[in-house]
Amino acid sequence: MTIRLTRPPAVPLITFDPHTSIWSCADRLTDDWPRHWTGTKMALYAVVRVDGVAYRVMGGPEWCANAAGQERVRVHATRTEYLFRCGPVELGLDFVTPLLADDLELLSRPVTYLNFSTSSLDGRAHVVDVYVDMTGEIAVNLPHQRVFWDRAEADGMVVLSFRGEDQRVLEEAGDHRRIAWGTALLAGRAGRVVGMIGDIDICRDAFRSTGQASGRGLKPAPRKTDYNSDAVLALTFDMSVAPGAPAIETVLVGYDDEWAIEYFGQRLRAWWRRSDNAGPMSLLADAFREQAEVLARAAAFDAELAARASAVAGDGYADLLALAWRHTLVAHKLAAGPEGQPLYFSKENFSNGCIATVDVTYPSAPLFLLFNPALLRAMILPYFSYCTSPAWPFPFAAHDLGTYPKANGQTYRNFDKDPDQPIIETQMPVEECGNMLILVGALAATTGDLADARAHWALLTDWADYLVAHGESPGAQLCTDDFSGVLGDNVNLAAKATVGLACYARLAADLGEGETAARYRAVAERFAASLLERARDGAATRLAFDRPGSWSVKYNMVWDRLLGLDLWPEAEHRRELAVYRAKVELYGCPLDDRSTLTKPEWMLWAASLADDPALFSDFTDRILRYANETPNRVPLSDLYFTDTGRKIGFQARSVLGGLFIGLMRR
Repeated sequence: MTIRLTRPPAVPLITFDPHTSIWSCADRLTDDWPRHWTGTKMALYAVVRVDGVAYRVMGGPEWCANAAGQERVRVHATRTEYLFRCGPVELGLDFVTPLLADDLELLSRPVTYLNFSTSSLDGRAHVVDVYVDMTGEIAVNLPHQRVFWDRAEADGMVVLSFRGEDQRVLEEAGDHRRIAWGTALLAGRAGRVVGMIGDIDICRDAFRSTGQASGRGLKPAPRKTDYNSDAVLALTFDMSVAPGAPAIETVLVGYDDEWAIEYFGQRLRAWWRRSDNAGPMSLLADAFREQAEVLARAAAFDAELAARASAVAGDGYADLLALAWRHTLVAHKLAAGPEGQPLYFSKENFSNGCIATVDVTYPSAPLFLLFNPALLRAMILPYFSYCTSPAWPFPFAAHDLGTYPKANGQTYRNFDKDPDQPIIETQMPVEECGNMLILVGALAATTGDLADARAHWALLTDWADYLVAHGESPGAQLCTDDFSGVLGDNVNLAAKATVGLACYARLAADLGEGETAARYRAVAERFAASLLERARDGAATRLAFDRPGSWSVKYNMVWDRLLGLDLWPEAEHRRELAVYRAKVELYGCPLDDRSTLTKPEWMLWAASLADDPALFSDFTDRILRYANETPNRVPLSDLYFTDTGRKIGFQARSVLGGLFIGLMRR
């Protein structure tokens, strides 16, 4: 029986990019304040007043102890649905961020719709007033930083905003950070919504008591956001109901960061802001004007994804992919490149904060290959520019392009700060060469477009030659699972090198380089045979060639099947699956014999080595059980113990795009 997602460890609310990513990390929206993916409080607050009785529907109990009864929460790919009972009235609250991968304008647009609906439960009319507010925490990195505020009316909207006092645009980089520049926005339709900026205590208490917000007692700007006397942006509106006549209203939360990424010293705009005419008012006006069409498209996509996933592995798999969708996309930023081209930058969340990490792009690739390969291309193009420049004199591929949001060159393992550090042992040369060749090969196989391979053939050849020299028996170095430390003779790395060379050989054949294709294909086949001969240990294959009795999950082999490379017989893939089936624990299959650590995307890649729907469904169920039961209430971690369900790091990361691999199975 398929397990369903009944209690997400965190629920997506306002989700734009790594800087503006707000979640509910509790069972009920009233149990805690909304939080940034890092855990920092982002105090969105909502109260509904029904016939004079106030019910809190979002935020903590400090200003209104009476919480509405939450009847349901459901996470879809682009929207989160809440349903509350507020005495005799039912209230729906949906958070919709229409992140449609095939529409770059919508994908980049930093707006979330908060859709409210009310209906009578007892067949009688009721007076219903709604209050929503936002604090300045959303516009600063640290709570002691000060903000200004503003109120404007234009284009039929009332727009409230916060803006940090110290606009340190793209000055700091790092992992555990919020944004410290740009403008946070809260907007409603003028004439239907009243906008007020008020003192946090007076404004909230006034609504609870009277049904109206108050601007009384507001101290002059700027104010620190961590004071109890700070300011709030507040919207109020009437949602009274009559028998059989429900009420609906929409407000918007947005964020204009003005400048998004620093790319080798040049500031880049977010994709939606690339035009000189784009700005916060047009952003919100477009969102309101297109609301009906956009919400319909988002709902249609949610239903389409659910149907596709359910057909592969049941409704539980559909739940898992719905949860992973926003996790994956909002760990990226879509920017307009120097020539106006789309560039898509990942952030390595809750790890080291690297921007555009190759071995983070690699596991996320299935989502993008399925739903818009152009985004995968927008992720890998910057590497070609960097690795062909004098700034990168090495024969292997780089690990990253910097630390988010500064893409100015690799920073992994203090790469640019310690020239005496051993380059190979603390880097990932085989890993990243293999990743880039596989990604370029998978992209070409998906789109049929060889332009990038042709344009960067010399660089791809350098990386292929590096794998020929070092891939069969990789020396002591890191792989993408660097949390496990340096390992020599890593069989999984040898498998990646083998697949990477086969991808290069296929690209050569497609480009008409028959002799080159045959030569590198022969090397790939030799590596594949050598791997089985040296790694086989009973029924399993070893973690490392020189470690008898060890085993590990060979997730890198999955591309052999997905791309039809025919490097290993299907019987060998099935032998691997039999080993994994015997190693499984409560929350999944460990990565190897060193610990019970696992990564959910690698589990599903391993389960896809051969057509085995039962094992794929079983692994999906175990991941869902982990999501439902883990004690770590954070955006889903991709590194946890299979026996306890506890995470040890990593959360809200783009690698969950790898869970979509089930939709690629052949």
